[in-house]
Amino acid sequence: MSRPAIQYEISYGKHAIPVYRVHATPLRGVTPIPESAFTGRDNTLFAAEIDVQILGHDFLPAYTDGDNRLVVATDSMKNFILAQSLVYDGATLEGLLAYLGRGFIATYSQIRELRLTGREIGFTPAQVPLAAGTSGPSPTLFGRDQRGFATATLELAGAAERATVTSHRCGQMGLQLMKITGSAFTSFVRDDYTTLPERRDRPLFIYVDVHWRYHDVADLLAPDPVRYVAAEQVRDLVQAVFHEFVSESIQHLVHEMGTRLLERFPQLSEVSFEAQNRTRDPFYASEEDPRVKVYSDPFSAYGHIALTMRRER
Repeated sequence: MSRPAIQYEISYGKHAIPVYRVHATPLRGVTPIPESAFTGRDNTLFAAEIDVQILGHDFLPAYTDGDNRLVVATDSMKNFILAQSLVYDGATLEGLLAYLGRGFIATYSQIRELRLTGREIGFTPAQVPLAAGTSGPSPTLFGRDQRGFATATLELAGAAERATVTSHRCGQMGLQLMKITGSAFTSFVRDDYTTLPERRDRPLFIYVDVHWRYHDVADLLAPDPVRYVAAEQVRDLVQAVFHEFVSESIQHLVHEMGTRLLERFPQLSEVSFEAQNRTRDPFYASEEDPRVKVYSDPFSAYGHIALTMRRER
């Protein structure tokens, strides 16, 4: 019996490589925005979890014939990333991914396409006693940051020094935000299946991931970060919008967030959101003060909202 004609799409690589670099190059010169105090970071502890995926049909014989002559072991990939992270002299996660991608292509001639993803392992300096009875951020002690994490994915293609970034996507993941007033949900479809009451003012609890792309990847990777959009600034702007804006739904809220991001950062071509409605259910309210209420966890299923906003060219 003849074998069927098959088209292949393959990749292989190493996922979740933890990298902890101490005393990396500080990030300085980020353009300030009104919604955020962030203009840079010391990068005393620069940590990320990195995935590498090798793409392309050059490695197909390993699948079809068991021929491993072109295969770079994923353990070697892990060691390459750790060693090159020491040499990297930039200050951003995206820059590290671009540096690693170009390094893979320059080192292994059989690699002509690859994808790298990084997820920030966030730390913030611990507040400790300092001299003369004061307190402040420690230069040596750090605690895990639970306010979400930056992420980025870059794809590169080419040969040796001619490797270029062909695709990119940046993000701020894992935000969990709860606003106790200033959010509504009314005038939705009501029928025999509707049990949810209208709420003209509710405490709104959301999980939200934000992603963005640049018009020109050179703005993302330039040594001068004047047009670099820091994930910390995106996080702060999203929080500022949530704080200020009276929304009629989560859809309404993320649209306002996206509009503000595109207005604030003209170098971006696209922003997108994945949001979850994690709003708690009300149980009891004080008879003396109607502001005082008790809520608890809702049914485990949750609403999911997605939005992508692209500039028209």
